[in-house]
Amino acid sequence: MTIVHAHIESPCIRKCCLNEKDMCLGCFRTLSEITQWTQVEDTVRQQILHNASHRQKAYQQQLLHFAHPQ
Repeated sequence: MTIVHAHIESPCIRKCCLNEKDMCLGCFRTLSEITQWTQVEDTVRQQILHNASHRQKAYQQQLLHFAHPQ
């Protein structure tokens, strides 16, 4: 296994809880993204963070929808 020395730190907030889609409800990365984090370059890490951000927004929208149905 090769460890890549990169500048972007892990977004892990130590509140790991995987949902049924293997997405962490703490950082919103998938299990696959979490396990590959130390092996990828910053460009891939940026894409992972971008995807996680979109997942977090979608998750929050879903929570709002369930809390306040139309």
